Amino acid sequence: MDIFEKLSILTDSAKYDVACTSSGCSQTSSASGGIGSKVSAGICHSFAADGRCISLLKVLMTNICVYDCKYCSNRKSNDIKRTIFLPEELADLTIQFYRRNYIEGLFLSSGVVKNPDYTCELMIKTLSILRYTHRFNGYIHAKAIPGADPKLLRQLGLLADRMSVNIELPSQNSLQLLAPDKSKNSIFTPMGFIKENIAESTKELTVYKNAPRFVPAGQSTQMIIGATPETDNHILRLSENLYKKYKLKRVFFSAYIPVLEDKLLPSLDFKAPLLREHRLYQADWLMRFYKFRADEILDDKTPNFNPFIDPKCNWAINHPEFFPVEINKASYEELLRVPGIGVRSAQKIIAARRCSYLDFGDLKKLGVVLKRAKYFILCRGKKFDGLIIEKNIILQSLMSKQELSMYRDAFLPSQLDLFKETMQLPIMSLPNVQSSRLLSFRA
Repeated sequence: MDIFEKLSILTDSAKYDVACTSSGCSQTSSASGGIGSKVSAGICHSFAADGRCISLLKVLMTNICVYDCKYCSNRKSNDIKRTIFLPEELADLTIQFYRRNYIEGLFLSSGVVKNPDYTCELMIKTLSILRYTHRFNGYIHAKAIPGADPKLLRQLGLLADRMSVNIELPSQNSLQLLAPDKSKNSIFTPMGFIKENIAESTKELTVYKNAPRFVPAGQSTQMIIGATPETDNHILRLSENLYKKYKLKRVFFSAYIPVLEDKLLPSLDFKAPLLREHRLYQADWLMRFYKFRADEILDDKTPNFNPFIDPKCNWAINHPEFFPVEINKASYEELLRVPGIGVRSAQKIIAARRCSYLDFGDLKKLGVVLKRAKYFILCRGKKFDGLIIEKNIILQSLMSKQELSMYRDAFLPSQLDLFKETMQLPIMSLPNVQSSRLLSFRA
């Protein structure tokens, strides 16, 4: 099999892994005289500050795997074409792609061939060739192989900029059901090891300027959403705990794609997991940048997201006691809770009001989305001119065009029936509505 056929097979096999993002660290080639560079603005499907689209080669070392995870297209019982890169082949391919300006980095994952240690050794050899033979300084994201020896993980971490250990499924029961060869302990152990080594490396760098750097861009993980029955509340709380305990940079959510048939796997419409994934990313953003806690966004009474409205707007509607907020007096944390006000616009408001009082026109110039924010704020003690405070109007104003279209399809009849009594739309109880049509969006 030639190298281009291997490339076609192993890049296609890697497409379901979403745990890659911007590099989170910067380094240029001028310092060491090598080639390649990494920029903090991003590597994978991202954009640099100057507008450049930056990408990386996303590939598996091999799609041969000794595990039989029910949801994975590379599981050992699946009849697919198998292949493996030699370390020299993959390193040379990466350098050739870089020289042609196709990529600026590498995302390397792998199936488990023979055993975790052997797989990890192949990945280490590949990265060693890139770093030491080709003197490649570009961004490298490597997947840690659960079950590999800590010494090997240490070597891999000294060669990579970021590492990730996929948690795969949100609970131990789900792992036992769909990935019987994996366990919660085998996943969390390398996570803890990476966290400890990052902390040690940071301390060493404060003492020795040229100390080796271990995973300078941190670690991340990925969860598959929709293949098992865990609620959004369960997933969000787990994510919050991962951020706190393991200091993760990102938790990625991957909507379950039914690529294989198995009696243990759900058969569902792909739109449902995609919408759920979107809501989880919105809630994750609220926790990381807007100072929300998981138990504020969802709880046991409302364990799943409202499909028609984003989590921040849903929280604001369900907590009227926090509003309206006086723009000229509110704290930074209070401003962040207002729909239509983001991190940057909140910072601009804090800075601008030191010079003068702000009105609604000023807020628009500062980037506030008044279409949403006007229902929750006051300027100099006054409401927005002509504002009508009705929940029906507020809900529809807070929805995006796509969400409003979904809402209308779910609740508004396509044609009026003149011979039947018109039913009242359940808008007032929308955040907690439990109709079967609503549940179809939640997977």
